[in-house]
Amino acid sequence: MIYKTVIVDDEGKARTTLKNLLEVHCPSRINVIGEADCVERGLEIIQAMNPDLVFLDVQMPDGTGFDLLEQIPEIRFKVIFASAFDKFAIQAFKFSALDYLLKPVEAEKLIEAVSKLDESERFKELNKKLEVLLSNKNSFEKIALPTLDGIIFVKIKEIVRCESDNNYTGIFLKSGEKIMVSRTLKEYDDMLTPFNFFRIHKSHLINLGFLARYKKGEGGFVIMEDGAELEVSRRRKEEFLEAIQNI
Repeated sequence: MIYKTVIVDDEGKARTTLKNLLEVHCPSRINVIGEADCVERGLEIIQAMNPDLVFLDVQMPDGTGFDLLEQIPEIRFKVIFASAFDKFAIQAFKFSALDYLLKPVEAEKLIEAVSKLDESERFKELNKKLEVLLSNKNSFEKIALPTLDGIIFVKIKEIVRCESDNNYTGIFLKSGEKIMVSRTLKEYDDMLTPFNFFRIHKSHLINLGFLARYKKGEGGFVIMEDGAELEVSRRRKEEFLEAIQNI
């Protein structure tokens, strides 16, 4: 499939660079049919040209890429975000399981992102990802969990703990449900630690809000509200005890 593509970015140089990279590395996959330098113009071009794919900048003079998406009732195109390093935006992309590229765009990363476009994804699921992204644009409330069967969307405050299982992670919810996710525990450590989670062991990341009890020992053990008893590693003990003083 050749993707009819629109590039929305306020920087002319960035649009030209991206277009050139696409022409060199993805000529049989991408056909750039339009460009825009702001939210207003981007919306007009998308509505007029009905693209299959939009490369979307985050920060523009008249708003953000998020603002543009909010004005489209139902997304019928795939989206790849392109952003200068913006910690909040990158977290938002990770929490919603959406693809993004960091500027300046690297050819290898671009090729990888384009190669993933053919992966089957229903527009219903894409719209749900974007809904999570937009709901998190001011503060993080939901997270998209990629499983072998698709994407499951949960509230962060409903996660009790996360447990490593090689290259997978078991996510344990307040409801008692366990979700196996095709990502490593380290990825969830990076995402969730700012939201009252603590890595007590190489295999365990816990939500301190669900901590029921701490049992002393060499490293000690925690008992969670779901009944799980988990070891605290000796090297994390001191930092963990400091963290629970602030609960």
